[in-house]
Amino acid sequence: MTDLPYDQRLANRIVGVLARTPITPNMVTTFGLVCGLVAALLYAEGEPLEVNVAAALFMIAVFNDHLDGGLARATGRTSKFGHYYDHLAVGVSYIGMFVGAGVGLRDGWLGDWAPLVGVIAGASVTVIFMTRMTVEVRAGREYVQQNNYGGFEVEDIMYVVGPITWLGLLEPFLIAAGVGAPLFLLWVLRRSLRDIARAARGRSAS
Repeated sequence: MTDLPYDQRLANRIVGVLARTPITPNMVTTFGLVCGLVAALLYAEGEPLEVNVAAALFMIAVFNDHLDGGLARATGRTSKFGHYYDHLAVGVSYIGMFVGAGVGLRDGWLGDWAPLVGVIAGASVTVIFMTRMTVEVRAGREYVQQNNYGGFEVEDIMYVVGPITWLGLLEPFLIAAGVGAPLFLLWVLRRSLRDIARAARGRSAS
């Protein structure tokens, strides 16, 4: 338990409660997807109140990703559909946030470039998710496991979207994502090709 990331520890406590209710893992996934979609729409409005609410909903969607899988395992209701539905919901939430933020910032100093930057960041995230799913299918789930750094995983960086939004730093964050996400995508593609080749060699050797 103490080796788990902080958000997963909290999620496990909530899962313990949910497991005693009629709530299913797919219901939890759908809840996260709805939060992500509503957050995207509110970000696209560009109004301060809506954007601040959007940030909270997006953080809920990010955290929710730890609940559905945990609930499925705790109740013995794991399924291939549920696994990929979970991936789809998270991907849509992330993409929606970037694209929605870009549309909402179109009246800022980025102007008409803001939606384009949002699309670039969102498209990069889309391909990253698709690439990771491909690696999982062709190489194995162990190749997409994330390392734990002092109670945090790499994907936990998405939690900062909330504070960044509330501090009025969404515009520079979007620019950083528009540049950083494509660069990270290139790194993911390179590593993914290596992992798939390594897994293929391992299967041939055995």
